[in-house]
Amino acid sequence: MNRLLKPNGRFVVVFAHKQPDAWETLVSAMIKAGFVVTASWPIQTEMANRTRAMASAALASSIWMVCKKRPATVRPGWESPVLAEMRDHITQQLRDFWDAGIRGPDFVWAATGPALQAFSQYPVVKKEGGGFMTIGDFLIHVRRFVVDFVVGRVLSRENADGASAAAESLDALTAYYLLHRHDFGFEPAPIGQVILYGQSCGLSDRDLVQTWDLLASPKTAAAQMSDDDEDAPEEDADVAQSGGATVKLKAWNQRKDKNLGYAAPGGRSIPLIDRIHRLMQLWKAGHVADVDEYLDANGLRQQELFKRVLQALIELAVASSEERAVLENLSNHIGVKIAKPESKDLLLNF
Repeated sequence: MNRLLKPNGRFVVVFAHKQPDAWETLVSAMIKAGFVVTASWPIQTEMANRTRAMASAALASSIWMVCKKRPATVRPGWESPVLAEMRDHITQQLRDFWDAGIRGPDFVWAATGPALQAFSQYPVVKKEGGGFMTIGDFLIHVRRFVVDFVVGRVLSRENADGASAAAESLDALTAYYLLHRHDFGFEPAPIGQVILYGQSCGLSDRDLVQTWDLLASPKTAAAQMSDDDEDAPEEDADVAQSGGATVKLKAWNQRKDKNLGYAAPGGRSIPLIDRIHRLMQLWKAGHVADVDEYLDANGLRQQELFKRVLQALIELAVASSEERAVLENLSNHIGVKIAKPESKDLLLNF
């Protein structure tokens, strides 16, 4: 196509796929062929009221990318300026996509086109430490930036951009938990999309199931679904390709590891979501003195990010549920001001 296209011609790609490898393959081919992405839009191409869309997070949008030929004289780019340009370029577009109601996997992939305008203008991008930045490396940065943007809006609706900055310091597991909870709640989630979200946070599905005990395994999740449910959703293409596997997020009272909140696998830092779930379990058991001791020992009373996450979990919890009650009691005990959302639909309306 590059060979046949006139010098001032345009090449338009229409693509929709939830597997990260598919995007890396397509984009790598476009860049190697000599194309530069000059504009892109997510365009809704599927009916929102189709059975599959109502019961899952199947993609409703295709990404349209407009490309032109890259001049042969362009020199290689450098990693830091390219990443800085990417962040500057897509921030406003992410706001526009969010205001337009784009959510879930669609939102993650909607950022891919605009981000590629920074990367694809160079034939290759060099790393400061030597070697070249692959398109896979670049898309990992893009997806993490998008995760921070979404998590920021979960953490605060009043100051979403400020919360997005706070989300950058959030540990990977807590960021993943908020993203998954925001989009899927405790319903079965297609494994392909879980892999996408996990990779966006630097975590594998194996990490989430085995290392961190945050997800029920596909076999366990499938067993929890009713075999005779007449309203069971139709499988989408990606789920069918992965054997129809789904996973479920574990609730706070389903995480049974005795070290939860006290130690992390491999001596790593303890994720904030693990600390909150441990506090909830202590509170539910009536160990108020242990709650105070844990809060003071880990300096959580003065930690603003802890308070933000606690507030976000309250707003995500179902009204009148045990989870909501425990979280609100903890919040009142600590002295965190609870701002009640105007409507639950504003948080989970996809």
